[in-house]
Amino acid sequence: MSRIAILGSGAWGTALAISFARQQQHEVMLWCHRSEHADALRQSRENRKYLPGASLPAALTMTSDAASSLHQAEWIVSAIPSPFLRAAFGAFASMLTADQVLISATKGLETGTHQRMSAVLAECVGRLGTPPAIGVLSGPSFAAEVAQGQPTAVTLAFPVLECAVRAQQALSSPTLRIYSTDDVVGVELGGALKNVMAIAAGIVTGLGLGHNSTAALIVRGSAEMTRLAVAAGARRETLAGLSGTGDLILTCTGALSRNRSVGIALAQGKSLSAIVDSMEGRVAEGIRTTEAALELATDLGVEMPIMRQIQAILTGASDPQSAMRKLMQRPARTEADSLE
Repeated sequence: MSRIAILGSGAWGTALAISFARQQQHEVMLWCHRSEHADALRQSRENRKYLPGASLPAALTMTSDAASSLHQAEWIVSAIPSPFLRAAFGAFASMLTADQVLISATKGLETGTHQRMSAVLAECVGRLGTPPAIGVLSGPSFAAEVAQGQPTAVTLAFPVLECAVRAQQALSSPTLRIYSTDDVVGVELGGALKNVMAIAAGIVTGLGLGHNSTAALIVRGSAEMTRLAVAAGARRETLAGLSGTGDLILTCTGALSRNRSVGIALAQGKSLSAIVDSMEGRVAEGIRTTEAALELATDLGVEMPIMRQIQAILTGASDPQSAMRKLMQRPARTEADSLE
């Protein structure tokens, strides 16, 4: 029986912990940032704040002691929101060993550095003589549905494919099907960039526009995501898979998408600060990722018209109606050229 440490007790971390514990093949420990939260989860056997209605299996252990959660854990899955990842692993790094495997399940880019989460982790653990292997997990996966045991397929990427296959075999279950790849950049950027497009899709919905507009947004958003990811070193086919197109469709159309909900609220005239306050600690990664993605696009010389309009809306430089008009009035191009 292997030991899995899940770092981060938000909705996604809790859902993964439930899914892994349900297999009864692993010893699973969920690390909570606050001791009060760990106590509440132990007492109620439910994460009422972030994932209400999902029962925590008896086999799942909660703790706020990072050292005990990481001790002898073969698999370490990080679901810590991107704004807090660097600080958290700055403290955790000395507790890790070379024989452990670290998997990032955070979908975002770091503001200021526009680094992917696995790159942030690599910097944090780089001072170790032999750091642990680092991979990424991403794909179309609403936390509530994973916790319910609904069939879900995701992609797991490591720089060395053999590592991805080993993790795939260890962590897959009848309800969580994992595909393996060595395209870390593609999987990670697909999971990060789709959150920005989900905000855009929410704006389309909030403006009362129809299915035509949503379909156009998804396809053109996919083209933008692919351009940037390929320029950053990803393979085009990865962006057509689960961690790209799959996750994009889910978050642009699903009512459980936080980022889509942010877009709907923006289109209804609510301020970004009011929207964030109403989320009560929940994180919509697309808000921060927009700025970081545009920084990356500028560095790589990639055109990102949809993301630029979303950033203008988020910063108050434009409004949803004006942004939509600007996108529709862009110079005409052939579709083939616009995919390059």
